[in-house]
Amino acid sequence: MIDIVRFRLTKDIKKLQKKAKDMRKDILIMCHSANSGHPGGSLSAIDILVCLYYGFLKHDPKNPKAEDRDRFVLSKGHACPALYAVLADCGYFKHKALLTFRKIDSFLQGHPSRLDTPGIEFSTGSLGQGFSGAVGMALGCMLDKKKNTIYTMLGDGECDEGQVWEAALSAAHYKLDNLIAIVDVNGLQIDGFTKDIMNTEPIAEKFQAFNWNVIEIDGHDYKQIIAAFEAAQHRKNHKPTVIIARTIKGKGVSFMENKVEWHGKAPNDEELVIALKELE
Repeated sequence: MIDIVRFRLTKDIKKLQKKAKDMRKDILIMCHSANSGHPGGSLSAIDILVCLYYGFLKHDPKNPKAEDRDRFVLSKGHACPALYAVLADCGYFKHKALLTFRKIDSFLQGHPSRLDTPGIEFSTGSLGQGFSGAVGMALGCMLDKKKNTIYTMLGDGECDEGQVWEAALSAAHYKLDNLIAIVDVNGLQIDGFTKDIMNTEPIAEKFQAFNWNVIEIDGHDYKQIIAAFEAAQHRKNHKPTVIIARTIKGKGVSFMENKVEWHGKAPNDEELVIALKELE
């Protein structure tokens, strides 16, 4: 069995917040070093990922293929700087490797690769496919009578994809109560506000209509995040669960918050200095 005691930090919110602050710096430094990447959606997701990896996900960096591990799939694969920062901090690879992000021959590419990066369960990038992969994992574990929990994170812009709703329908049909999805609702996608590009609201009601358990939270409030994961883990009513997390794109950096241009743009030298000072 996996020993995850050292990752159980849910009762110490200050430690989790400190980790998230440090990882926000890592995200910015990674993107700056590569002169590319997606900082906005990485910054909106990091609080949730910190709580998941340090409080709820059953995993072991020393034995990343353990049969009884839980799985996490980052369906919004462009936000991989956030996931890489978490994996490095957990010990899947050395922290200094983050500076190779998006470099030629690096194992930390611009979208997650299961074949290259320790701790990655499913290669993602084409939006919607990661969610479908997570549904398949959950179904496989259920058929094999395994007790693993499958987690996946989507973006609200990603929910424009029809494949997302096909996967959501399948998860409910097969009663996958071992599946927990998180939708990072930051209100922006590459071309603008989601409400203007393809309005998916009311998104909570849509998942409810698809026969999912639905939990809505502030995705930057640690008490709410922790309570949502606790509730999701205990909802074994033959339904999958989705956590609708309302977040702020670019969270933590004033000039990035709620700005569409920071969906996929790296900070320059001056902007990096300002951002890192703000995070202090």
